[in-house]
Amino acid sequence: MSEIQIIRSPTGEELVVLSRADYDALIAARDEDDDDVAIYDARKAELAEKPKAMLPPEVSALLLRGDSRLKAIRRWRDMTQSELASRAGIGQGFLSEIEAGHKAGARDTLEALATALDIPLDWIA
Repeated sequence: MSEIQIIRSPTGEELVVLSRADYDALIAARDEDDDDVAIYDARKAELAEKPKAMLPPEVSALLLRGDSRLKAIRRWRDMTQSELASRAGIGQGFLSEIEAGHKAGARDTLEALATALDIPLDWIA
């Protein structure tokens, strides 16, 4: 940011003089903030429509640490991959690939995982 000059008008009001580049940067930042507020408002409205769809705070914390959604939920349920795979009737290696995002898992597989985790399907589907 270049040097900013402050001048006083004849009525005593302070005016700020800045370069066009600095002005454009401020406008761009404002527009970006407006976009962020719009996204926030949209997400907040979605939560109001479907309050039961909210993930537990512990799962959200694991997501913020980098876990995939399925892995975060599995860890929240205090299950190993082997245990969850066994309960869902799939192989542990396949579960690992789903958690890592290498495979998507068919709907029936996701339903089996949701049942084994005792969660709504839309948390992982």
